[in-house]
Amino acid sequence: MTDLREPRAETNPYTSLSTAELIRHLSGEVSRLVRDEIRLATLELTRKGRRAGLGAGLFGGAGVVALYGGGALVAALILLVAQALAPWVAALIVGVVLLVVAAVLALVGKRQVAKATPPLPQEAIQSLKADVDVVKESAHR
Repeated sequence: MTDLREPRAETNPYTSLSTAELIRHLSGEVSRLVRDEIRLATLELTRKGRRAGLGAGLFGGAGVVALYGGGALVAALILLVAQALAPWVAALIVGVVLLVVAAVLALVGKRQVAKATPPLPQEAIQSLKADVDVVKESAHR
């Protein structure tokens, strides 16, 4: 009995290629894959570098605000000794508020730095491992 249906289209375009053509094609694909992975790693490291820079800047800001808070507390102590009561309370309140602001900036900065570490392109590494696994699986067929 003859099959009158149309012949099935070839699903794999590489079956008609010679070994040399397959190797040439593989070489081009591997080169493209490596370039793409390097581009991905570069983008990921750039993003992490920006986040680390932001965190470091926030730490620096926290240090400046803490310095002002310390200065206000010193001023409060001087006013406490120089006068009896009222003016030093205002300086104490300002100093405490500045120190609270410094603490918040330090915590936000720490969180940003933690998000940027480790400075490895984790996404690119995972993608490259997946690519290697696919190539290994294809080679076993």
